[in-house]
Order: sequence, then structure tokens, then C-alpha cells
Amino acid sequence: MRLFAVGLWLLVGPLPVAAVACATYEDDLMRGQRAFEQSEHERALAIFRVLERDTGRLSAVRRAQYAYLRGMTDYRIGYMSEARHWLAVASALNQKTPGSLPPDWEKRMNESLTELNEQVFADGVASLSSSQPAKSKTDDGESADAAPPGAAP
Repeated sequence: MRLFAVGLWLLVGPLPVAAVACATYEDDLMRGQRAFEQSEHERALAIFRVLERDTGRLSAVRRAQYAYLRGMTDYRIGYMSEARHWLAVASALNQKTPGSLPPDWEKRMNESLTELNEQVFADGVASLSSSQPAKSKTDDGESADAAPPGAAP
């Protein structure tokens, strides 16, 4: 009898733990979403970065939502290259599982992704880098960072 009880516990015991673990990942996603909606973008990004390694445990719909929220968080912070990546992932997941994203999220995702893609097509991938120094141009089109004519190199 004792052996049966131990065997039963080993068989059934991990199930509640697994259910709690899945709920925890979804809870993290919801916490990140709340932070995003409250414009606490750095906090949201921290939550999403921790959750990233466990996104495979989320449902297909939740993975699409994660990718959208992660991409829009990166976008709002200014990490444009990362934003483009995650929004492309969200778009692909939403195409694979239609209806994963609410219509307003899908519209915002498509607008942001189009903007980022146009920037890449016009200026290259490096233009998305947040570490690129901004070069201002003068009225005559020359770079303000350029040495004046006749100056020593």
C-alpha cells in the first residue's frame, strides 16, 4: 500500500507544479503587459527579457502577444533593431495563428514594422542602431561634423 501511495504521488504530484509553472509564465506576461500599458517601459523590458527564455512554454497566442509587447517596448525605448526583430516575429506568429493579436495591436504592429522596414530599405540596418551618433546637416547639405574647407585633416 505504501509503495502504491508513493508511486501515485510521483505520478500525480508534479501535475499541480506544472500547472503553477505555466500560470507563472502567463502571470509574468500579464505583469509585463501592465507595465507596458502604464508606460513603465524599462520595467516591462526587464520582465520580458527574463521571460524570453521560457516563451516556448507559452501557447502560440501568448507567444505572439509576447513578441508584440516586446517589440513595442523596444520601439518605445528606442531599441529599433530589436523592435524590428520582435515585431517581425509577432507578425509571423499572427499570420500562422490568425487572431492572436487584437485588431488595434495588429494595426499598430503593421504601422511600426512598415516604418522600421522603410528606414532599413532607405538607410540600411545600421540606421536602426541606437549607438549610431546622429549627424546633423547644415543648410547646404554638408555634414556639420565635417571639417571646414581649407582646414588641416
